Amino acid sequence: MAKKSPTDASPVAHFEQSLEELEQLVEKMETGEMSLEQSLSAYERGVGLYRQCQQALEQAELRVRLLSDPARPETAEPFDPPGHDG
Repeated sequence: MAKKSPTDASPVAHFEQSLEELEQLVEKMETGEMSLEQSLSAYERGVGLYRQCQQALEQAELRVRLLSDPARPETAEPFDPPGHDG
């Protein structure tokens, strides 16, 4: 049995897939053609996908901080938002 690399098991590796599935779920729910049970199931799945995406973003941020200053990641400065002339 082949071992998985750390990035294969990481939520960061599956971020875009999870985000795309979440967007599709939202579009489907917005049509209003789902039964209450289907809507509840879709909502539950959406919450799970949202949490996966949030975890992936947190891990990505940590990785960037560690790359910026491996000895002191807690001192890393946040990125300026796009379009900010700071």
